[in-house]
Amino acid sequence: MEVENTFKQWKKQCLNKIDFSKKGSVDEDITNIVSVLNDSEKYFTTSSCSGRIIVIDGGCNSYTQSPNMDVATLKSKVSDCLDVQKQNCSWLFVTHQKCQKTDLVTALERSCGDVIFKFEPFILHVQCRQLGDAQLLAVRSTHCLEVPLSRKGQVLVSSDYIEFLVEVANQKMIENLRRIERFFECLQSAMHHEDLHCTSSEAVKEKSVYKRRRKRTQDSPVEACQSSNDATLSDEDNGLQNGMDLFT
Repeated sequence: MEVENTFKQWKKQCLNKIDFSKKGSVDEDITNIVSVLNDSEKYFTTSSCSGRIIVIDGGCNSYTQSPNMDVATLKSKVSDCLDVQKQNCSWLFVTHQKCQKTDLVTALERSCGDVIFKFEPFILHVQCRQLGDAQLLAVRSTHCLEVPLSRKGQVLVSSDYIEFLVEVANQKMIENLRRIERFFECLQSAMHHEDLHCTSSEAVKEKSVYKRRRKRTQDSPVEACQSSNDATLSDEDNGLQNGMDLFT
């Protein structure tokens, strides 16, 4: 009971706190999944992302000025590079949908360090009440993409290669949305099955307890009356024996 109450307190605190993510809200494509998990007594989400395409600059400290670049251009690129910082990186571009080639080109124009182009699939960080509950959600994916585009401000790839990367990333985003839908359907089915199993288990326990109490009443009415007034249950009435019956 203490563990149950602690989990409920954690869940309440987490769901009531301010969303400090860059967007400040749950991504639209996974709102159904997040809602189902947070409505359950067994789970709550701590963070999530529906999947994204991002262009990250590793920082301007590694930048070496090109001989053909004037000081004004250098200052402008450094200012853009420092505009959005996260984990010692500058986010030059981010989207949770498909992207265009111009998005990458524009991002590279603002770069001043080591730029990486990434696709990341949807992710859910979920707090689970028990280990058995966590096993239902234990899913991993290698559906990722990470490619370097520049080194110390110098673009390393051609225009055709950038166009190819955009095509690959967009295909992965489409597949990511399909996987979100399949995961949601499987999650609903699994949780529905769990609910039916719990309901069936409770029914079996109640029926078994009723039979034992009825038998005791027939054998000894006085003993049965005294037993019903006793607040301390035996191991059998606590369901230890019934639990074994469920798997026969």
